[in-house]
Amino acid sequence: MKIKELRELSVEELGARKRELRQEMLNLRVQQQIGQLENPARLRVLRREVARIETLITQRTQTPSKAA
Repeated sequence: MKIKELRELSVEELGARKRELRQEMLNLRVQQQIGQLENPARLRVLRREVARIETLITQRTQTPSKAA
């Protein structure tokens, strides 16, 4: 997902997306250990997307929302 798409999601949706990505990362790491991983660059992409989501969640929880 692009950052623009991530910014449109709520904090709950971001948390759910983060859990999905972490589960996928776990599956890819298992595949990597047994030598079946076809695209090792996917791990890097997932790790960065999780970091983006965590950054957005932190920004939204630390700063009071201006809309409220």
